[in-house]
Amino acid sequence: MPNPLAPELEFDTTTVQLLSEANLALGQLAGLGQMLPNPHMLIGPFLRREAVLSSRIEGTLATEEELLLFEASPSKEPKTPDVREVANYVKALEYGLARIKELPVCLRLIREIHARLLEGVRGAERRPGEFRQIQNYIGQRGQPIEQAHFIPPPVPEMNQALEDFERFLNAPNELPFLVQLALIHYQFEAIHPFVDGNGRIGRLLILLLMCERGPLPKPLLYLSAYFEQNRDAYADHLLRVSQAGAWSEWIRFFLKGIAEQSRDAVHRSQQLLDLWKEYRRKMQTVRASALGLQLVDELFSTPALTIATAAKILDVTFLSARHNIQKLVNAGILKEATGRKRNRVYIALEILNILAPRRNQ
Repeated sequence: MPNPLAPELEFDTTTVQLLSEANLALGQLAGLGQMLPNPHMLIGPFLRREAVLSSRIEGTLATEEELLLFEASPSKEPKTPDVREVANYVKALEYGLARIKELPVCLRLIREIHARLLEGVRGAERRPGEFRQIQNYIGQRGQPIEQAHFIPPPVPEMNQALEDFERFLNAPNELPFLVQLALIHYQFEAIHPFVDGNGRIGRLLILLLMCERGPLPKPLLYLSAYFEQNRDAYADHLLRVSQAGAWSEWIRFFLKGIAEQSRDAVHRSQQLLDLWKEYRRKMQTVRASALGLQLVDELFSTPALTIATAAKILDVTFLSARHNIQKLVNAGILKEATGRKRNRVYIALEILNILAPRRNQ
């Protein structure tokens, strides 16, 4: 049973230094986001990368290319069944980002997002959009509760913990915002209020709170790459808070992740912006119309296109859309990814390569 937030904290020199580094790196990323030529640029590719990596932590395996192919042709049964779960993560996050413009982050919003996360996929029978009414636990599959790695609070205590959690979410607080985020993430994972999907919702909440409360005007920072890369340490730090109140160690781990992933996002964003400029130069060299340049811009929101999608975006005929896509193929910007004669999907592989996890991730 987690104690209500906030605990008594002491900030040593190391923690203060990490907090300063995290705020600086986050500020650089926020500044870059404000300078993007298109307000929606880069958001889609980063969001899909997060969906893949956050789902990977839960053992769900799908690539960004598989996700894009499924989104472009949702009527086609994906080769990898897990793709639907990853696509739902994208939908849940997009819904949350739109919803926080009219509703603060609260238990109601969390339930709404959870409903979209589990809609029509594995776990859909596990009360999507509803808090659990049974005891759950974290352990190996088939392992009895007596041997569980972690046991969240029983349902009555869980309900009280959720009330306290929501109160902390929306009460005035003098703690540094990033420290608040670290506390909130631990508390949600410790309460574990859903039968399924708790880890993904907990990671998704980090971004929603960042965007809702101002330090990050655009959703460009995601911590799943850091948590996935340091999976054992991540789980151990959370457990140590529960077992021994090791808040300082968890907060330092969390702040280090904010700094690392902010710098990583700045680096990848700059690479993507350089690629965008290169693509526009290519199209101008071959004297492409404004429609071709518009398609280039669209790729940096969604790096996959069908001819039908291009026709809708450009408001042109199917024939004209096919002609403009072929120009991007000839320029080496797009590559047909399905091998089909009909309902083809074209992907900007260089964009995906920039977003690919590094070797140590």
